[in-house]
Amino acid sequence: MKKKIKKAFKEADKKTIVVYFVLRILVILCLVRELINGNYENALICILALILFLVPSFLERTLKIEFPTTLEIIILMFIFSAEILGEINNFYGKFELFDDILHTINGFACASIGFSLVYILNGNIESLKLSPFFVSLVGFCFSMTIGVCWEFLENSIDTKLGFDMQKDEYVEEIRTVTLDPEQNNKVFEIKGIDHTILYDKDGNEIVRMNNYLDIGLNDTMVDLKVNFIGALLFSIYGYLYMKNNKKFKLAEQFITKKV
Repeated sequence: MKKKIKKAFKEADKKTIVVYFVLRILVILCLVRELINGNYENALICILALILFLVPSFLERTLKIEFPTTLEIIILMFIFSAEILGEINNFYGKFELFDDILHTINGFACASIGFSLVYILNGNIESLKLSPFFVSLVGFCFSMTIGVCWEFLENSIDTKLGFDMQKDEYVEEIRTVTLDPEQNNKVFEIKGIDHTILYDKDGNEIVRMNNYLDIGLNDTMVDLKVNFIGALLFSIYGYLYMKNNKKFKLAEQFITKKV
């Protein structure tokens, strides 16, 4: 085991090792803090982050691939930002664009991974000669599929475990056919909502809120839109790289290689 660990460190890039250990120490410190404060749900998130940090190296050994240093650092930073900064330290609530930035980066990174999977096959199988457009399209579709599956996961966690990963927001107007008095599938529009009051079944007021509370739909759609942007950006650059790999050599910082 010791020999394997030493070998892994020798083969790994020094920058990746430094980032890995710094982030791991920060997560462990956060874990200790949450345990002391009795926040056991946050402690579980810390443990999840520590496990996720191992995924890139696990995939490299299992699939015999090599993530470029830049991409691996982005993956590690993304995990730390999403779990520790976003969930535990509430950066999602403190910074309006934090979630959008993370989903854009996720779309970009996943597109690079999907692109790489096909790019490796395209270069190693003589009978397989796929066009740059097709390889880029697969990378784009792979990224969007990951994005959709993530939203499925968020919704499942919210509905089954009682979390709120699909963040709500206040809106001043709603459109729905459900409130159509004649039930003719016509849109019933309510504008200029000032506040909303919720009552329980006994008529007791539960909460009074500003405007009307959207229950995560806008958050989900914005997440998918920015994921689309990130995926499209890399797919275009990946396409240009396959057309002229000397001029667009920067793409190699995000393309996984076969060992």
